[in-house]
Amino acid sequence: MWKNKKHVASAYLKHLTWHKLGNYFLLWASFHWSRWVKKPVLWGMPTTLSIEPTTSCNLRCPECPSGLRSFSRPTGMIDIDLFSSAINQSKKHLSYLHLYFQGEPYLHPGFLEMVKTADRAGIFTSTSTNAHYLNEENVNQTLKSGLKQLIVSMDGISQDVYQQYRIGGSLQKVQKGLSLLLQKRQDSGQAYPRITLQFLVTGQNEHQIPELHQWAEEIGVDEVELKTTQIYNFENGSPLIPNDEKHSRYVRTKEGKWKLKKKQENKCWRMWQGAVLTWDGKLVPCCFDKDASHSMGNLQDKPLAMIWKSRKYQEFRKQLLTDRKQIDICKNCTE
Repeated sequence: MWKNKKHVASAYLKHLTWHKLGNYFLLWASFHWSRWVKKPVLWGMPTTLSIEPTTSCNLRCPECPSGLRSFSRPTGMIDIDLFSSAINQSKKHLSYLHLYFQGEPYLHPGFLEMVKTADRAGIFTSTSTNAHYLNEENVNQTLKSGLKQLIVSMDGISQDVYQQYRIGGSLQKVQKGLSLLLQKRQDSGQAYPRITLQFLVTGQNEHQIPELHQWAEEIGVDEVELKTTQIYNFENGSPLIPNDEKHSRYVRTKEGKWKLKKKQENKCWRMWQGAVLTWDGKLVPCCFDKDASHSMGNLQDKPLAMIWKSRKYQEFRKQLLTDRKQIDICKNCTE
């Protein structure tokens, strides 16, 4: 049924060049060499990048800094010139761009222009949305933007269940916007963007998974992704932890506490593969650093290449290789 991955892979491959392939190989080789010698060696530039259009959001999801309005860092929207600078500095080696970190990207008035800029630069583009802004105008512009993948967060198949996590959201609005996009995509004969319906599995909605699959098939969604939910202060449990362990990133200990299901190792491919750029130019190691507490530098002050290979970044990678448990943002990570 689900053909999204095949189409997404095809679009991704079409955006690759020999330079990008060579860069990817250098990163892969240096990552494994670093694990072998127990010290960070870095050949190549980031092959993936997440760029944050905005921290603004219309919803109040309980496990999200945007939803909780609980950022310890400044909030705002990325300047188009800063975004263009990031693209110009990375387009030769960047193979994947996720235009999302925190917030709802469609709230940035220049969001789809940014997608177009990246697409014209030969970069595969993806984004994540809560789909409350998929009106006719945005749908038409999305189809024209060159966006290759749209991840839609929908964590319930009935309003009462959906709103338990997507607080302030309207399931009807999401479904209407998604239906409109799929219909217009079909009418235009386009293959993109491919639509991934992302379902954060919780103890409150796991019973709706079969119904979700049925609805997704009926509407023509390309793929359903069941995702484990990240929970702050998970050690003492939460109603958001699913009963079905296969959908949870946590397991209960003999003492009755909770811990990560997956054992953490002193490695992380993400630190060699790519990075995250906040709306105000901070380059941070990964998407788990939601407050940008581990900023490696600011693109407004230094070039991307200088930050990427800086001593500070290398020291962070070294810590991952020696004792990752001491890094706070890794404590809730499934990598």
